[in-house]
Amino acid sequence: MDMTKQWYQSRTIWASLLVVVSLGAAALGFPLVEGETDALAEAILQTIAAGAGVAAIIGRICARSRIG
Repeated sequence: MDMTKQWYQSRTIWASLLVVVSLGAAALGFPLVEGETDALAEAILQTIAAGAGVAAIIGRICARSRIG
């Protein structure tokens, strides 16, 4: 890992940002229609957060250069 890259070229950074955004949306009460959509939206946000976390791990494992 001798090469460096800009922060916005990092898959790990983007995956981590997705985690922050999805958890922030859940905390702020993502606008929903009454009824069953509450549970569906919560499930979607949790799925996004989980997927972004997995992407962050994979991104770090597959990284070929350091962030500079």
